[in-house]
Amino acid sequence: MVAITRVKHSIVTPAEKAPEPNLGSALIPKERYTTREFMTLEWEKLWTKVWLVGCREDEIPETGDYITTDIGTESLLIVRGEDGKARTFYNVCNHRGNQVKFDHSGNSRTLQCAYHFWEYDLTGRLVSVPDEQDFSQGCPRDQLSLKTVKTDTWGGWVWFCMDPDGPPLHDYLGIIPHHLDPYHFDRMAMVMNVTVESDCNWKTSVDAFNEVYHVQCIHPELSYTIDDVDVQIDLYDKHNRYLVPYHTYSPRLGYEPHEVPEILSNQLKAVGMNPDDYIGRVGEIRNAMQVYKRESQEARGVDYAELNDDQLTDNYHYMIFPNLTLNIFSDRMMLFRQRPHETDPNKMYYDVTVHVRVPANQPRPPMPDHEHVAFGERSLGLVLDQDAVNLPHVQKGMNSDAFRGLWISSQERRIRHMHHTLMDYIEA
Repeated sequence: MVAITRVKHSIVTPAEKAPEPNLGSALIPKERYTTREFMTLEWEKLWTKVWLVGCREDEIPETGDYITTDIGTESLLIVRGEDGKARTFYNVCNHRGNQVKFDHSGNSRTLQCAYHFWEYDLTGRLVSVPDEQDFSQGCPRDQLSLKTVKTDTWGGWVWFCMDPDGPPLHDYLGIIPHHLDPYHFDRMAMVMNVTVESDCNWKTSVDAFNEVYHVQCIHPELSYTIDDVDVQIDLYDKHNRYLVPYHTYSPRLGYEPHEVPEILSNQLKAVGMNPDDYIGRVGEIRNAMQVYKRESQEARGVDYAELNDDQLTDNYHYMIFPNLTLNIFSDRMMLFRQRPHETDPNKMYYDVTVHVRVPANQPRPPMPDHEHVAFGERSLGLVLDQDAVNLPHVQKGMNSDAFRGLWISSQERRIRHMHHTLMDYIEA
């Protein structure tokens, strides 16, 4: 067998520890999670100012493909134009305020309002008004065309920003493209697309994925597949990350398992390794899997040239402010998007999408249907179900008169960092 030189540093993704900012230790007020007053401030100062993911580009691959997405009280309509560009419009007809599209997705060569058949082309321009001569004031196209929203793409997603004076997308993303382009998300295929209506504030859910302090309590089975102690936390300008070693075991166990735990055994089998080879050698699995995946990449139809060895096993977990959390592995990625409810700070919409790297010798899987369910109607898998069951209780507790706010540990400092960024917008 040809010797493999282990890559110590990623070609692009920095693995080095970022400097620690001084974030203080102040209590985080519960009112940010529970009051309509703060929810209103977030809408005015945050959601209408930041760049947000609207959809995957391959959800609208063809001319006339469209998708609708909601954020707060607004509905946005994202459309693929005849020139191949994705455009975003406010989903409202300028005649009487009817939504132009009611469904989640579809295809149409023009955008026609179902109320009175006002019709717009794929650039949003008003092109047809029935009985136009009956409007004594006229129907000026420059005033009555669909209102456009700033739109750009990165990572295989279509992004939008409702602030016409907002920064360019790549300026807003900052370090993110440099860190994550080696994963080539645009080449991944979506295999799951679910929206869950949940009884908690959007930040309550974001917080759950910004720390591993809860793993020992809520997810005890993960002690047999991750190291939740030796976690590197990096806080950047707006965004942050932690690097979590996977395919190993937690030091909290206090011992090294002799038998290969079932969860690790399944992970070994999934890449073609024999779990029996690691009985009594469980601590060697993470390193061995990195070597095996590097050596077998050509046969498996994948290319890890731009990833470092740790990226072949570990979770490079990024939080893109304000509401995207990404669990990123060499062969798959889970993206969570938390969106605020229209009127209730104690509710949210939780979007879960799963994306997989498609080997060169395999066909791309079909796009999954979008599912929109109420809490409890569908399992998201054991670990996510454990979080989902817990979070409504967190939200209810936050509303107690006995609770003042979040008392944050160093392990949870990504939450504090997110609040510093949030308040930069609120207080701007």
